[in-house]
Amino acid sequence: MKRYQKNMLQSFLLMFCAVIRFNVQAQDLEQLIRVGLQQNTNVEQADLQYKLATEKVNEVQVIPNTEFSFGYFATPLETRTGNQKIKASVVQKLPWFGSITARENYASSLADAQYESIAIAQRKLVMSISQNYYELWANTLKQDVLEEQITILKQYEVLALTSLEVGKASVVDVLKLQMRGNEISERIALLKQDYLAVQTQINLDLNRDKSQVILVTSNLEMPEEEVLELDEITNLHPELLQYDKLYESVEQSDLLNQKERAPTLGFGLDYIAIEERRDLDVVHSGNDVFVPMVSVSIPIFNSKYKSKSVQNTIQKETYKVQKQDKKNNLMAVLDTAIKQRNSALIRFKTQIKNLEQAKNAQDILLKSYETGMIDFDDVLDIEDLQLKYEISRIESIKLYYKQQTIINYLTQ
Repeated sequence: MKRYQKNMLQSFLLMFCAVIRFNVQAQDLEQLIRVGLQQNTNVEQADLQYKLATEKVNEVQVIPNTEFSFGYFATPLETRTGNQKIKASVVQKLPWFGSITARENYASSLADAQYESIAIAQRKLVMSISQNYYELWANTLKQDVLEEQITILKQYEVLALTSLEVGKASVVDVLKLQMRGNEISERIALLKQDYLAVQTQINLDLNRDKSQVILVTSNLEMPEEEVLELDEITNLHPELLQYDKLYESVEQSDLLNQKERAPTLGFGLDYIAIEERRDLDVVHSGNDVFVPMVSVSIPIFNSKYKSKSVQNTIQKETYKVQKQDKKNNLMAVLDTAIKQRNSALIRFKTQIKNLEQAKNAQDILLKSYETGMIDFDDVLDIEDLQLKYEISRIESIKLYYKQQTIINYLTQ
């Protein structure tokens, strides 16, 4: 049953991935997540902890050890029917009716609580891989934009050299364009280093060689229509559900505590070997003795169990408070994510308008070149604005999707 639930959980996470991708064309993000769910060490650790907790259910399915004892009378104890030579005993204690079942239920409830840790680890892994993937996407597009900027600057440099020949530009203009190109090349080199750092993080999440190349071929775009999301955290979220399972484990602990306060039964048998008398003719001489026994262990001093009951009551209240505190924290994170996602959409729309206006300004500037008037300081200013707006547009898309992963983590 748990294997089925685990498979269902992985299927849900892949659907969760599909939700956060929106219109991502390639399947590489899904493939990365699929590999991560199979190989990530945090997920594996949570799974091992769950298996360990499950195995503890079998550990409690036992009764106390059977006690055997054997004694030899160094000095024979003389009785009417003969001397006692050997004494052997066997005793078996049994817990009160239902005690073993209570232990099983308690251990199972702890295992159920541990199972939620797997879901939490998997969800966090999906969010981590997705957010880092979007970082790679933004990094790739920034490099493309900067490469295009270098191409444009080279075209302007040709214009500047042409203007220099006819006395409409100075050597300083050419040098400014070249220095600007050097700055752009530096930014590209730095972005490549950032790409490798994020790529390493994804590979470590996938528990594989950190240098393995990850190529981003997805195309992220802002959705045309606003995506409506739940504005509350469902109580079925594993980070909250875990507290419900822990609460249930304390209730099972209470039931177990009640069973442990009950008496413990014991059954046994004593065997005494009797030596036959040779000096007298006695009825039953030499007959061995069998003594069946029944014992009851009653916890008269039960302050321990009363204290355990009080502790359980306090622990249940603690889990209630912790769950509400966790829900409040998650709600704060959700509210922040929604607002930042909306802010990213607002900035994106603004940058689109700014890019259009910057393009118009560029067209005007190029037309002025045809009339013999061009100021390369203005050229650099316009290119700086265009680059700024384009980078900001990419950042807005990246921020939108990264915040969407947080929203889906909390509400799906």
